[in-house]
Amino acid sequence: MSGTSGHLPYSMRDVGAGGAYNNAKFRHRSRLKMVLQSLSTNSSKYRCGKFTVGKFLCLLMVSGLLYLFLHKGSEGIVSSELHGKEVQNKNARRAPNIRTFWRKPPRLPPRLPPNEIYKNNSLLQQSPSEWTSRQKKVKEAFEHAWSGYQKYAMGYDELMPLSHRGTDGLGGLGATIVDSLDTAIIMGADDVVSEASKWIEDNLMKRISEKGQVNLFETTIRVLGGLLSAYHLSGGDHPGAGDSGVPVTYKKANPERLLEVSKDLADRLLLAFTSSPTAIPLSDVILRDHTAHAAPDGLSSTSEASTLQLEFSYLSKVSGDPKYDRAAMKVLEHMHTLPKVEGLVPIYINPSSGQFSGENIRLGSRGDSYYEYLLKVWVQQEEYRDSSLKYLFEMYTEAMRGVKHLLLRKTVPNGLVFVGELPSGRNGGFSPKMDHLVCFLPGTLALGATKGITKRKALESNLLTDEDKENLQLAEDLAKTCVEMYFVTSTGLAPEIAYFHIEGDTEGGPDGGNKSSKYINDIIIKPLDRHNLLRPETVESLFVLYRITEDPKYREWGWQIFQAFEKYTKVDSGGYTSLDDVTSLPPSTRDKMETFFLGETLKYLYLLFDENNTLPLDKYVFNTEAHPFPVMRSTERASHSV
Repeated sequence: MSGTSGHLPYSMRDVGAGGAYNNAKFRHRSRLKMVLQSLSTNSSKYRCGKFTVGKFLCLLMVSGLLYLFLHKGSEGIVSSELHGKEVQNKNARRAPNIRTFWRKPPRLPPRLPPNEIYKNNSLLQQSPSEWTSRQKKVKEAFEHAWSGYQKYAMGYDELMPLSHRGTDGLGGLGATIVDSLDTAIIMGADDVVSEASKWIEDNLMKRISEKGQVNLFETTIRVLGGLLSAYHLSGGDHPGAGDSGVPVTYKKANPERLLEVSKDLADRLLLAFTSSPTAIPLSDVILRDHTAHAAPDGLSSTSEASTLQLEFSYLSKVSGDPKYDRAAMKVLEHMHTLPKVEGLVPIYINPSSGQFSGENIRLGSRGDSYYEYLLKVWVQQEEYRDSSLKYLFEMYTEAMRGVKHLLLRKTVPNGLVFVGELPSGRNGGFSPKMDHLVCFLPGTLALGATKGITKRKALESNLLTDEDKENLQLAEDLAKTCVEMYFVTSTGLAPEIAYFHIEGDTEGGPDGGNKSSKYINDIIIKPLDRHNLLRPETVESLFVLYRITEDPKYREWGWQIFQAFEKYTKVDSGGYTSLDDVTSLPPSTRDKMETFFLGETLKYLYLLFDENNTLPLDKYVFNTEAHPFPVMRSTERASHSV
């Protein structure tokens, strides 16, 4: 501590009358020192000429005691050196030696605020067994979530854990089952794999042929993505399956059936592309009728139209049919030709005209995964990175420069970095608003900087440009902000949307409730934005950043977030529930367990605590629903240019 070199008093009773603190009060008094001090004090009474037998015996006794103390002390030292900590600990429980009597009082450990703890990585170095234990806790949470779904909602899209029933909000294709399957395979949750696989084999094809309207985007990323990822992890495409790191002893699904169902579903979803007059697909498909139509306002979300390519391209690769890849890649090829604002695009696009609609620019809802897939499609298709798909990385690079120039700000008073919005385009006002969805960006920036290898390896090989290093630092800064959106609330869980104090903005607003947070005055959480849907974006970025930077603070942050989920969202009868207000205790609930809690949030937490580099980031790319696909190398891919 600064300002004084003395130790803090244990109580005010240990402060002298003059206000001075006497550290000697906390030393163990040496018995030998007390005897010698006593003899010294009375030495004037004894003269050499009056030395008696009694005095001689007294001196002899003192000498003997001194010998015993010194001998015992040296014995303790030797035994410690010979036998290590175990013997040393045993000696510590025996009679105290002379060094024990003379030792100084123990120093109290410094009390650091939470944010300071992460500056000292030595405080974060947990043993491998500790992280394995934490990973096991995440698997147990997954099995608890599944148990609630299996008991009360099997076959429905989602579980309502408090009312013990299911609900179909995603087309009635059993979305939680398909979204969870690859998570169960990765975790080795064999019972879940068996139950989910059996349901898919027995029911999903029939459901697809009978059900009505589904959203193209949601069905592609959750259902088609889940089926294809499980197909790969079950050994469906043997050439690349060995790179996953998932133990071969884990139970798998039937890959042939998964591929069959995937093709049937994708053939119906293709109608959204073929029914559109432009390269931009329509937003909705009627599965049983083989028809497609636009949303009521005629528009598609930019992110939805541009977040289909990983899934359709991989299906072309494993099926040998290029039609899926062709249709999906035409969307990005078309968007490449459209005008942009420093690489940034509006959040709506019109499939009738093929043009962007409106001027609202943001990286939250309806905009987010457009930027994510510019990078990830380029990463996935390695053979074409420097040729036909080079334009995707150029679009991504330009967009990130636009983010830094137009959307990046710092909060006051403490300088958190965040990404805001331009609701009326570049000529309109700036909004200091950031959705939790934007917290995908730190992971994407880190992936774009190193292409999936560790920062250490990239630096050793001189692979990072100055811009890469800048983006990697921005990724870490934004991840810090995303985490503080959790830690600033009473529950330790983030709101759906946050606003930030910036220079010149005097509007203000309610805080997150955690008055001990350093950033309590930086972050505003409005009443309508206080809900938490069990979203994955922050833990996704923590996973990617830990893999790339190898900084253990990201694991610790993830563990704190997981503990908050366990404390406030776990339902005893099975499942986890969304919250209505993260700023109050106890928090009110929403009675909904989103499919992505099992498909994404728990999967990323499990991989964050993994010690085996399962699904390495230079060999796998995760779709926006956390379903991993292998990077397609050499001639593995069915070319979209055919």
